[in-house]
Amino acid sequence: MSTTYKIAVLPGDGTGPEVVREGLKCLNAAGRRFGFSIDPTEFDFGGDRYLRTGEILPASAVQDLRAFDSIFLGAIGHPDVKPGILEKGILLQLRFELDQYINLRPVKLYPGVETPLKDKGPEHIDYVVVRENSGGVYTGVGGVSMKGTPHEVAEQSMVYSYHQVARCLKYAFEYTKRRNKKNTLALCGKTNVLTYVYDLWERVFHAMGAADYPDIAREYYHVDATCMWMVKNPEWFDVIVTGNMFGDIITDLGAITQGGMGIAAGGNINPEGVSMFEPIGGSAPKYTGKNVINPLASIAAGAMMLDTLGETDAADAVENAVMTVTGTKLKGLGAGRMGYSTTEVGDLVADIIAAG
Repeated sequence: MSTTYKIAVLPGDGTGPEVVREGLKCLNAAGRRFGFSIDPTEFDFGGDRYLRTGEILPASAVQDLRAFDSIFLGAIGHPDVKPGILEKGILLQLRFELDQYINLRPVKLYPGVETPLKDKGPEHIDYVVVRENSGGVYTGVGGVSMKGTPHEVAEQSMVYSYHQVARCLKYAFEYTKRRNKKNTLALCGKTNVLTYVYDLWERVFHAMGAADYPDIAREYYHVDATCMWMVKNPEWFDVIVTGNMFGDIITDLGAITQGGMGIAAGGNINPEGVSMFEPIGGSAPKYTGKNVINPLASIAAGAMMLDTLGETDAADAVENAVMTVTGTKLKGLGAGRMGYSTTEVGDLVADIIAAG
């Protein structure tokens, strides 16, 4: 009897519904080939709902989403809603409430995609960033006093517990082991300035590695050095693990080196619960309804979802199909050229998946 995966679909705003449509098309093609099915349930969380009802998320949203095997997200961001309202009220809220404590961001240059890095190709850019997703300055610890006066004081603190650090590092070590490429995990921090927080990270990193993962090589880079080497020598990296703020910054740097936001995918992962997968690019409202947006990041996010659900063969098939399309049909993609409609790109990938 085949497995059915209950998937909560959050198309969101702008071009989100268009890329989600193509992502689901490819997930269904993979399911038909590998013997599972996708049972999607759509939720209208986003800017239109907020403008219509004044409600960002209904009170039942988090509990409702816990009943699903995974969440497939399009994009959040509406031109008529002040920036931050939807992002905090939907994305951050779901990440925290569902305890999606890992943000997983592959940085992989696909064949045929252009990178701004001189003399670098797919053989040089293929690593993964594991970003801690539940702590740090994003938790909002701090406040403001005397706001609007010349004496205003604003504080926002980077706070981490041993528990948060240890579970993130354990995931990163396990992921490096399963990836089984260079078997090297690099900690990205700032131990020379953030001497309390990243001292904790570094101590747990080395203690855990020595005790439980002796076959995984350990490296350490300050965050500024990490950014430099991501540009100069990206081939050095296998897996990078870091905190929330640094992870936010270096993953967007990584995205542009792999061809831009139209190709970059990410996962917000709770290994013991419900995870959420999304293209990294925004809602691109000016392209809404024009059928011109690149759906490959959404399709790649679907591959990540399949991998996390344990459908590794199907995940590989989807990613391989994406690489075939970029290498043979969409050459020069990183320079902004696509040459096909959103729907046509989805069809190209789905047909390759189906053909096997």
